[in-house]
Amino acid sequence: MKLYVSGFAPNPRRVAMFIAEKGITGIDSVTLDLMTGEHRSDQFRAKNPMARTPALELDDGRVLSESRAICTYLEGLHPQPNLMGEGAEERAFIEMADRRAEMHLLLAIANCARHTHPALAVLEQPQFPDFAAAQAVKLREHAAWLDQMLSKQAFMAGERFTIADITAFCALEFARGMLKYKPGSEGLANLQAWRDRIAERPSASVSK
Repeated sequence: MKLYVSGFAPNPRRVAMFIAEKGITGIDSVTLDLMTGEHRSDQFRAKNPMARTPALELDDGRVLSESRAICTYLEGLHPQPNLMGEGAEERAFIEMADRRAEMHLLLAIANCARHTHPALAVLEQPQFPDFAAAQAVKLREHAAWLDQMLSKQAFMAGERFTIADITAFCALEFARGMLKYKPGSEGLANLQAWRDRIAERPSASVSK
C-alpha cells in the first residue's frame, strides 16, 4: 500500500500518527508538495479526484481517501491496539468525540489558518480575514469547552487514548505552528496539560 501525504498538514498527520500508534509497517509514504500544487496534478487526481491528502492506495489499485475512512480501514486490518472502540456503545462515543474534535476544533483552526496565513494564500484564494476572525472565536469557544471536559476525564473520549485524541492533538499542533496558539497561554490549563501528555507519546514525534 501507498499513503499519499503532505508536510505540515493536519489530516495526513492524523493518519500517520494512527499508523504509528498501531505499529503498522509496510505502507510506503509518498509526500506531495502542496505549495507547488503536486496534489492537483493529473496523475494524483486520477487517484483522488478531490485532489487532497491523505489518500491510501490499496494493493489492488483502489484509492481510499478521507482521514477517518483510512483509519477505519486500518483499524479493521489491525484491531489492536484498539483506537476506535470495543462494542457498539464505546465505538459510538469515541466517534462522537472524534467528530467534535474534527468539526469544531480542527475545522475552525484550518479555516482560520487558511484565511490569514500568507504562506497559505496559494491554497486559499481569495482569503477572507473576517471569516478567519469568526473562526478564531469558534476555535476558542470549543477549546474552552474541551478544557472544562478535561477537568473531569483524562482523554477526549473518556479514560483511555483513542483516535479522538489523535484528531484533537493534530489540530492543536497545527494551530501552534500556524497561528501560534497555545491553550495554556489563554488560561486553559487542562487542555494544555493534555496536549503536553500526548506530545510525549512516540507517535507524536513520528508523525511530524
